[in-house]
Amino acid sequence: MATIDRVEVLVTSPGRNFVTLRITTSDGVTGLGDATLNGRELAVAAYLEEHLAPLLIGRDPARIEDTWQYLYKGAYWRRGPVTMTAIAAVDVALWDIKGKVAGLPVYQLLGGRSRDGVLVYCHASGSDVESLLDDVAAYREMGFQAIRAQAAVPGLSGSYGVRKGAFYEPAATDRPDEQVWSTEAYLDFAPSYLARVREKFGFGIHLLHDVHHRLTPIEAARFGKSVEELRLFWMEDPTPAENQEAFRLIRQHTTTPIATGEVLNSIWDVQTLITEQLIDYVRTTVVHAGGITHLRRIFDLAALYHVRTGSHGATDLSPVTTAAAVAVDICVPNFGIQEHMGHTRETYEVFRGTPRLENGMLYPSDEPGLGIEYDDEAAGRFPYDPKYLPVARRLDGSLHDW
Repeated sequence: MATIDRVEVLVTSPGRNFVTLRITTSDGVTGLGDATLNGRELAVAAYLEEHLAPLLIGRDPARIEDTWQYLYKGAYWRRGPVTMTAIAAVDVALWDIKGKVAGLPVYQLLGGRSRDGVLVYCHASGSDVESLLDDVAAYREMGFQAIRAQAAVPGLSGSYGVRKGAFYEPAATDRPDEQVWSTEAYLDFAPSYLARVREKFGFGIHLLHDVHHRLTPIEAARFGKSVEELRLFWMEDPTPAENQEAFRLIRQHTTTPIATGEVLNSIWDVQTLITEQLIDYVRTTVVHAGGITHLRRIFDLAALYHVRTGSHGATDLSPVTTAAAVAVDICVPNFGIQEHMGHTRETYEVFRGTPRLENGMLYPSDEPGLGIEYDDEAAGRFPYDPKYLPVARRLDGSLHDW
């Protein structure tokens, strides 16, 4: 019987920081897991190196469920982004190994396809309304069927989601960038530019918008009501998700679909949101919610309550997570949509292989396992580069949710 022989934590920064776990079995099979937690990467690297890696040596790599329970139930301090990201990296690496041993892609081990491809949404943005419209047009030309739209609020440096280059990467400075925010200005402006997108492009595309936790429940209710005629695919993260009861108030005032969950890490964190149907899309992701094993559990619960999936998939997640996410997405019956931003050329030099993107859909690799290989030589050219996510301050200088 093969056992886990080597556990390596690999840190590289090909345009942004990634932490990767590589597990090698005694018969030479390797599996990859993403362990990236944007802005707190080394916390997860240390958790893996100092606490989990020693426990894995000698274990049976085929016992994925038992290993998950061992790392979760066997720890007194449970849940949270660092713990669940570390467990996810182990879990995904073991699924990658299982697929290679079986000679099958991971999605076949999860039950096979429930659909031909995975609908994704891209990120269009602009420094003003006209540049946003130009960006939406460019993504339409590329074949995207679902587009998230964000525009800079006039006079505010803290407008979330507006990229400065080809890729949006908010963790871009060695100290947190302090940005100015006004909820009043945002609420006055955002519905108008979303209306312009609908006026120009009609209802033939799915239109999404990310509020990014910046509103109180009643403010979010007001926003959702103001854009109902625009038929948004969803408004994302309308209010901080720690208070699940807050979504009940939003639900009472608007029929605009609600998506949340990318900063939540376990089935217990989304239990009320799902079972009381306070959201329409759960956005937990494979890398931050305990891996394929636990994400599937969340999605199965969601399916019972007519809640669909909409996993986080920004550039701060490596191609390993993209492959793992698509493996789950292609199988689950309640799939909704998958976020997809792509990566830099340098990232694809380190992580070789990726799901195929065509006409706004991702298609999983049919290679055994996840179909991603890690290039150590390329990774060595991109040393770790400390970066922080920004913070937002109100006009009076007090700190606001970012």
